[in-house]
Amino acid sequence: MKKDQIFEFFSRLAELNPTPETELEFGNTYQLLVAVTLSAQATDVGVNKATRALFREVKTPAQMVELGEEGLKQHIKTIGLFNTKAKNVIALSQILVDRYGGEVPADRDAMVELPGVGRKTANVVMNCAFGAETFAVDTHIFRVGNRTGLAKGKTPLAVEKQLEKKVPQPFRVGAHHWLILHGRYICKARTPECWRCPVVDLCGFRDKVLDRGNRKAAA
Repeated sequence: MKKDQIFEFFSRLAELNPTPETELEFGNTYQLLVAVTLSAQATDVGVNKATRALFREVKTPAQMVELGEEGLKQHIKTIGLFNTKAKNVIALSQILVDRYGGEVPADRDAMVELPGVGRKTANVVMNCAFGAETFAVDTHIFRVGNRTGLAKGKTPLAVEKQLEKKVPQPFRVGAHHWLILHGRYICKARTPECWRCPVVDLCGFRDKVLDRGNRKAAA
């Protein structure tokens, strides 16, 4: 995808959704960090159902530590890998209390040192909480980047590096939201809904599904 096509690609997505946001529900930066950590191998819908009651009770790392691992498990037991996630959330909360005065550091390198926090999670928090120009490559962005030709790469990091290089201003802060939503609702894994895609003419995917009634799986 060429530079002018990339600009047009994001221009159209921005026109349809001028202020894109994560679909995870949270009240502060700490809750965002917890929600994103819990969302690994889980849906945002599932995480939101589990955290609504939790976040009414827990708003700070200190309160999470007080709740304890077993208490947290009762809130998140509907989420996949909840045992490991509960252990990590309690551990990272204790570190935030001990090292950072209960605040989430606005630093990706510091964040990825927290238990259960990888680069993707840190990128989401840096972007959503601190307005950083980061690109959190999940399965949706990985698929959209490769399928459309926007940012090709064999690994999430490779796609992230391509996005860092190619995404122009003024779209850099919102880019990862637009791409996630596009992959989640239109450029789906099994059968992309190309027939209603606003950027279909810019996309390099050869096996476009242009017939609404076509349910044939697409690579």
